[in-house]
Amino acid sequence: MAISAGMVKELREKTGAGMMDCKKALTESDGDMEKAIVYLREKGLAAAAKKSGRITAEGVVESYIHGGGRIGVLVEINCETDFVAKTDEFKEFAKDIAMQIAAARPEYVASEEISPEVIEKEKEILRNQALNEGKPEKIVDKMVEGRVQKFFKDVCLLEQAFIKNPDMTVKQLLNEKISKIGENISIRRFTRYELGEGIQKKEDDFAAEVAKFSQK
Repeated sequence: MAISAGMVKELREKTGAGMMDCKKALTESDGDMEKAIVYLREKGLAAAAKKSGRITAEGVVESYIHGGGRIGVLVEINCETDFVAKTDEFKEFAKDIAMQIAAARPEYVASEEISPEVIEKEKEILRNQALNEGKPEKIVDKMVEGRVQKFFKDVCLLEQAFIKNPDMTVKQLLNEKISKIGENISIRRFTRYELGEGIQKKEDDFAAEVAKFSQK
């Protein structure tokens, strides 16, 4: 059954779940609204969405160092109460997210943080790539949209596959934790450092070295 934008909107209003989650729920439920609601509840997405508006002012700043000090991460993860911030479950989640950032090199927490200018520039690059591959003009735009989604999965933390369980995304892991812990949790910001990143290393001029040596 074709899933219309109106159906997705209706399900979002009823559950508060994300657009893509609603679309998937309706697809899995063959357009049945009630079954889609049950699907979202079973996945913990509806419950998480209801909590997502609650203020998160507590939490932790977690750190992770990898490779003998070659990669370092700082990430701020918020929750509603100091009590939850001190639990082993929350601390383990924070450590997992810091490890994810170290391993997967995201640039943003979520796609909403990416400026329209960056997205348009990426679309232009992807469009030119498709045309250079000889793809027909009529399917290029559709291909670009698909590749933009892949771009989001590469650079957005919440869209990435979770390193400890690639069958789920970081966003799904987050929603799972929200449902289990019973408080809203948000990944606010992060910084990733890699030793030598951005420094232009000196390249030896081999020919000059040989000439210098021969003159001795």
